[in-house]
Amino acid sequence: MENHYIDNLIALAVAEDIGDGDHTSLACIPSGTTGKMKLLIKEQGVLAGVEIAKRIFTTIDTSLQTDVLLCDGAVVKQGDVAFYVHGTVRSLLQAERIVLNVMQRMSGVATLTARYVQQLAGLKTRILDTRKTTPGMRILDKLAVKIGGGENHRMGLFDMILIKDNHIDFAGGVEQAIHKVHAYLSLTGRTLPIEVEVRNQSDVHTVLRVGGVQRIMLDNFSVAETREAVQLIAGRYETESSGGITFETLRAYAECGVDYISAGALTHRIQSLDMSLKAC
Repeated sequence: MENHYIDNLIALAVAEDIGDGDHTSLACIPSGTTGKMKLLIKEQGVLAGVEIAKRIFTTIDTSLQTDVLLCDGAVVKQGDVAFYVHGTVRSLLQAERIVLNVMQRMSGVATLTARYVQQLAGLKTRILDTRKTTPGMRILDKLAVKIGGGENHRMGLFDMILIKDNHIDFAGGVEQAIHKVHAYLSLTGRTLPIEVEVRNQSDVHTVLRVGGVQRIMLDNFSVAETREAVQLIAGRYETESSGGITFETLRAYAECGVDYISAGALTHRIQSLDMSLKAC
């Protein structure tokens, strides 16, 4: 499934950028001219998107050759060269901006994720991404989170049951929503992990009484409320903190003993890593 998403995304990016032809390169560069470019890093961070870049190059021109010096996950600094790519110059120029758009964003996500992971050093809590991604870019955002040392939450609405506040309100309550989920899974023959969002300690007690879930999400709990809830849940279900957690408060929540903290900021409040593809 991941390959299918990535292939479709690359095809869309190529169609979007090249259209009926890169007319500047067609005008300026004689057919068959060959050359070489390097990916130059211009600031410190975590590199991500090298493997995707290779796929972009070969999608545009199967004869393009990439010599990788730094792999995904490498800690990079200004002046580093991640790879060289050589082949037909027209093809190199067509791929340039697509590769940079992907790698700069992915490296920005990986760099921010690595900061969050480091903030949790020595604790059991793991950092999760969310569905707060740019439409169409989710697979690359989530790959970048993994490269940065984080973990992926669900890919979409199809691979996990997550009973959130609106589901609960429309279903008539936490208990009713859980029962309806189990009835649906039984009827459809599906086996999906179940997570339920709780908004207060009363909801926690309801879920503990009803059971039938794998993880409880503590939504917009204070640190003190989180500590109390974790003590109630410990050993029975996984716990996840979400909502209103900043980088500055991240460790305090983790020290409450939660298994996971989900952070939408990993993919929607990022700064792309500066880099360029230069002729050499």
